[in-house]
Parts: sequence; C-alpha cells; structure tokens
Amino acid sequence: MSDTATTASEDFSRKMIDILNHGALNLAVGIGYRMELFDVMDAFETPETVENIARQAGLNSRYVKEWLGVMCTGGIVTLTIREDGSAVYFLPRSHGDVLARRSGNNNLGVYAQEIPILTLCAIDQVLQGFRTGEGVPYADYPKFQAFMTELANAKHRQVLIHRFLPTVDGGRLTARLEKGIRVCDLGCGEGVALNLMAAAYPESQFTGIDMDPEVIAVARDAAMTARLENVRFLNRDAATLGNGDEFENAFDYITAFDAIHDQREPLAALEGILRMLAPGGCFSMIDIDSRTAHHDNMDHPMGPFLYTVSLMHCMPVGLFNKGAGLGMMWGREQAADLLTRAGFDSIAIVEMPHDPFNVHYFCRK
Repeated sequence: MSDTATTASEDFSRKMIDILNHGALNLAVGIGYRMELFDVMDAFETPETVENIARQAGLNSRYVKEWLGVMCTGGIVTLTIREDGSAVYFLPRSHGDVLARRSGNNNLGVYAQEIPILTLCAIDQVLQGFRTGEGVPYADYPKFQAFMTELANAKHRQVLIHRFLPTVDGGRLTARLEKGIRVCDLGCGEGVALNLMAAAYPESQFTGIDMDPEVIAVARDAAMTARLENVRFLNRDAATLGNGDEFENAFDYITAFDAIHDQREPLAALEGILRMLAPGGCFSMIDIDSRTAHHDNMDHPMGPFLYTVSLMHCMPVGLFNKGAGLGMMWGREQAADLLTRAGFDSIAIVEMPHDPFNVHYFCRK
C-alpha cells in the first residue's frame, strides 16, 4: 500500500472513531436532556460532586456517574480534581446556552432525542423497506409523533404570534387578521398554532384540518378549555377538499407547518390548498430549508442529521401505500416546482432569522 493510501486510510479511521464517539454522545446528550440533568447542572454556579448532582436531579448516583463519564470525556462538561482527590463536574454557561431548557428557541439539546426515538420506533421496518421499497405507516411512530408535537407546540408558543405572523406579506397579514379573515391550518395536529391565532385575533375565523382523529380531539378540548368560539377542528384530507364543497374559495389565509413533505400525495394536497383559497388569498408553507440535489447540500450544517431523520421517518411515511415519498430534504427546487404545478403563480422563498431550520414559502392565489 502506498504512503498516500496509508495516510488516507488512517485519516478515515480517525473519522470513523469520531463518528462512533459522536454517535454515542448524541444518545447520552438525549438522555441527559430528557432526565433534565443539563437544567440541574446549569443552575450550579460552581463544580459539584456526582452525589450532589444526582441528589438535586432526584436520580440514582451510579447512573449519573456513568453519564458524567460520557459528558466529561466528550467535552460537554468539565472535570476538576480537588486537592482531596474528589472529582467535581461543571456545565459551562456557554454550553447551557444551547443545552438547557432556558435557551428556548436556541435549544439544540432537545434534538439529540430524535435519532434514538426513531431507531426505537422503526429500525426494523426501515431495514425491510430497503429491500421492498415499501413505506412505514404513521401508526408505527407514536413516541416520535408525540415528541415532534411537543417540539412544534413549544416553537409555536415562542415565535408564532410575535415573530412569525408580523413578517408575513410585509406585515400586512396581521392588520387583516385584526379586522377579520378566514384562516385554515392544514396538518394542525393538537391545534396549538391555530388556538394561539384564534386567541390573538378574535375577529377572524379559524379552521384546523388534520387526518388524525386523536389529535383533532385534543385540539377541540384545548379550544373549549380556552373558551375560543372562533375556531373549529375537522378530521379531513386536504387533497380531497375544495371541489365544489364548502371549502372551495373558503379561506383568505392557509398555513402548513412542516406538513407537506410527509404527504403521500403532496401535489394533490397543494392543489387542494389552491382550491380552498379565495381569490387573492395567501398560503404560508413552512418547511425544512434545504436544496433538492445532494451536491447542493454538501455544505449544509446539519445535512447528515436531517437526511437521517428523513430516512427514518419522513420518507417512509410518505412512501406508505405507494405514496410519493418526498422526504424532509425535498428542497427548494422541488418545492417550488410542485407549488408551480399546483397552480400557484406567485411564490416567494423567505428565510426566517428566528428559525434557521426552516424556510417560508409564501404563495398567493
């Protein structure tokens, strides 16, 4: 073997070691986030012993000690040896800024849970799909769906009313909402986004549509608890709506938050949205920010992570029952093409400073 080949092999060996270490760190960070260990350590102003950390967290000290072994060797927490030989551990403030729950929309620790949950939910089905080409039904992902719902709901509560809506259509949307328009959220889930809008804009009327009857029931209960009389939730498929029914030309503004790329028939869903919009109506499609071709994503800062989430969830659920299987990384080019094919002739791709993961496709009928 030549010296060049030997060097290349050694370099890739080191890369593989990094991959193994970082994969293990992802799992351990996810565990620490779920057990609220980062929040406990973030509250300490000085390094603490294993026993104190475990006591404050209400957890078993032996498990916490082993977890701290991962965290200190992985550079997540610092390790100091006191003069008496005892070990103490500390989470630097800068690390807490992205790992503790106080970090809000800047939190990255929460995402460490995604790959472990997806592996638990669907690894066998995805491996089988490599051979058969078949998809995986939503029903196989209950834990992941619950996790993503919690994540999306938290984001809506943080940014929807005060940061996202004021930017839509150059700020003109909020004035229309205050006067009173008809709004629909497709793939509304538990209705958090719609209920927030309904509470903020009582003169407007809001309709939530989702194919999952269980989340629709949750959304209705939440609206009743909040005493919102200007919102309704329906169990429907958007791809079948707007053909001469009550939904044709029925809405002035429609939203779809990370919902289109999972659709089995995304083009039909977008065509349904166009039919549901009144003339001059607007559509906000919020979806992952990527490009369509692999070579255009080579510099994406989270490319491997997002492609893995798509491989384990978004693509398989989109393939189920011979669906399109767009996947989460369908990208700007394919998204714009489908919107154009659906009939939208005004499409703007708007980046959002408050949400670096996603991009806003703003369309007008």
